[in-house]
Amino acid sequence: MIPIVSVVGKSNVGKTTFLEKLISELVRRGYRVGAVKHDVHGFELDRPGKDSWRLAQAGSAVVALSSPERVALIRRVSREMTVDEIALLMGPELDIILTEGYKRGDRPKIEISRQAVSGELLCSPNELVALVSDQEHSVSVPQFGLDDAAGVAGLLEKKYLRWGRFEDVTLLVDGQRVPMKGFVRDVFDRALRALVSTLEGTGEANDITLTLRRPARPTDSD
Repeated sequence: MIPIVSVVGKSNVGKTTFLEKLISELVRRGYRVGAVKHDVHGFELDRPGKDSWRLAQAGSAVVALSSPERVALIRRVSREMTVDEIALLMGPELDIILTEGYKRGDRPKIEISRQAVSGELLCSPNELVALVSDQEHSVSVPQFGLDDAAGVAGLLEKKYLRWGRFEDVTLLVDGQRVPMKGFVRDVFDRALRALVSTLEGTGEANDITLTLRRPARPTDSD
C-alpha cells in the first residue's frame, strides 16, 4: 500500500502553505507525490454551463475530462470515499500520498501549529509522526520549524521512502482496509498472479486491481 500521511491543524495555521513546500521538496528529491484535499463542506469542480456540468446534469454517474496533459474525474458517490479508496483511484505509480485534512482519520499525521492561532494541539502524541510549529510543545515526537520542509521530507524519507516502494497486497471491504497477516497476503498474491497469468494478453503483471461489487439487495418497496 502506498504510504499515506495526513497534514492537519486548526484553521488558518498554514497547512496548505507548508504542504506546498513539502511536496516541492519531495519532488525535488525524485519522489512521485500524490495530494488529497479533504473538504468536509463539499466543493464544486464542474461549473454551471460548462460541458462537464451539462453531462453530469444529464445523469452521468461519472464524467471524465481528458487532454494530452491531464485528466480529471468527477464521480457521484452515495457516501464519502475512504482515503484508501481514493488512493486506489490515484494509481499505483506514486511513492507517497499526502493529505490535507482527515484529522479524525487513522493515518499518521503531521500537525501544523502556530502560536498566533492556538497554543493547544489537535492530536495526541501517539497520532503524530511530526510536529511543525513556531513554539515548543512537550510531546515526544520530532519537532520542526514552520519553514523546515526539508527536515520533514527527510523524516518521511527515512520512515517511508528510504527503501523504495513497499510491495504489498491491499484488501478493501466496503471501503475499509482489512489487515492481513503475511501468510494471507501470500495466498492472495500467488492466487491472483496465477489466475491472471492464464488470461490472454496479460503477460507478467506487476499491479493487479480486482473489484467485486454485489448489486444492492431489493427493498420491500421495490
